[in-house]
Amino acid sequence: MAQDIFSPPASGGESRPNYVLIVADDLGYGDLSFTGSTQIKTPHIDQLAESGVFFPEGYVSSAVCSPSRAGLLTGRNQVRFGYDNNLANNQPGFDPAFLGLPVGVKTVGDHLKELGYVTGMVGKWHLGYEDQFFPVNRGFDEFWGYRGGGHDYFEASEAKRGYKAKIECNYKTPQEITYITDDKGDECVNFIYRHQDEPFFLYASFNAPHTPMQATAEDLAIYQHIEDEKRRTYAAMVHRLDVNVGRIVAAVEEAGLLENTIFVFISDNGGPVMTNGSINAPYNGKKGTLLEGGIRVPFFISWSGHLQPGEVFDYPVSALDLTPTFVALAGREATEQDQFDGLNLMPYLLGHKDGAPHEEMKWKFTVSAAIRDGKWKLVRLPDRLPMLFNLQTDFSEQHDVALENLTLTKSLLKKLGDWDVRLPHPLFLEGPEWRKVQVGQYDKKYPIVQPH
Repeated sequence: MAQDIFSPPASGGESRPNYVLIVADDLGYGDLSFTGSTQIKTPHIDQLAESGVFFPEGYVSSAVCSPSRAGLLTGRNQVRFGYDNNLANNQPGFDPAFLGLPVGVKTVGDHLKELGYVTGMVGKWHLGYEDQFFPVNRGFDEFWGYRGGGHDYFEASEAKRGYKAKIECNYKTPQEITYITDDKGDECVNFIYRHQDEPFFLYASFNAPHTPMQATAEDLAIYQHIEDEKRRTYAAMVHRLDVNVGRIVAAVEEAGLLENTIFVFISDNGGPVMTNGSINAPYNGKKGTLLEGGIRVPFFISWSGHLQPGEVFDYPVSALDLTPTFVALAGREATEQDQFDGLNLMPYLLGHKDGAPHEEMKWKFTVSAAIRDGKWKLVRLPDRLPMLFNLQTDFSEQHDVALENLTLTKSLLKKLGDWDVRLPHPLFLEGPEWRKVQVGQYDKKYPIVQPH
């Protein structure tokens, strides 16, 4: 049983926890030691996971980076405010002023700033290039990073966009990049030391192990036994991510804040498999699909002295739950005006509530949609009959049983459709070529067992 805590005050007081939200980028579900990897060693992430509560059925709200982060940082299913596609170049007929996270939608940074927190972000933004979307205008007091969806690991320039875009910072002149995963670790550690005497929220937004596939020679040497070059580089990049997670935790501990800091670790979506060498085993699918491999991610919460170490929470939870949880622990109950789709997980984790937080979950991503209701999950695509899986007996989604359960298939399809037709128009679209790519991804074979 988790240790009980009292409700935090609305303002002031050491009882309000700090938050460190660590987000990996395109990390395969099975590519951490504690999620089953026999190839990649991640001792620091493993130790942090073992100190808290692991969610084996932890989901994100989209199968690709930008809409997933829009949901993660708002607590709202992003399709409910038109964030249906990945962020890309503006398409004909759309207003580029809306090419980003809508300015009327509050972020977790906005909510926590109102409650007296200092808020900082380090790393990848990917929620709009224009100034109205810039992190310091979206609830973050401090920002060190870049506006796009990816970055070169060794080099930055003065370019506004692209993988070598300039590093931007509102509190100092950015240093030259050494290896960007380490540089992000530096900034996270410095943020913790600078703000250790006030309640803080740190969004540690890593781009590892997203492409480009670039690792240090030192880290590549650790995994020289892996013959496949892409997989070897990927493993080295995950190793360096692990090292910097360890540095962040150590900084919090050195500041004497371990029992007053909540750590969350999550990936923004599943691994893309082919492009970066990731593996989502034992789950089928990849980034960009609504199969489990695209939306079920490594996800845990650690709060030393409050949550039971090593606990496993065996119910589906969502990245959408994080913002409502953070706001509640900071001292404010959710209101109708918040329009949260997630909920406060802490009563469940502390033993005040039993059962499943969510009866069902729904996803929509461009031409695909899915619904999970209990053990059943239905995936809808435009070029075939809907697919139905029993996740209790077939978590690798190898056996489509839609035709064997027609009544259930029709019922879930109706629920999904009733929700879908009430959603607003997308604010922007990706290029039309991605629709064909997306449906084609469901026809490929993906590894569902770990390599040795």
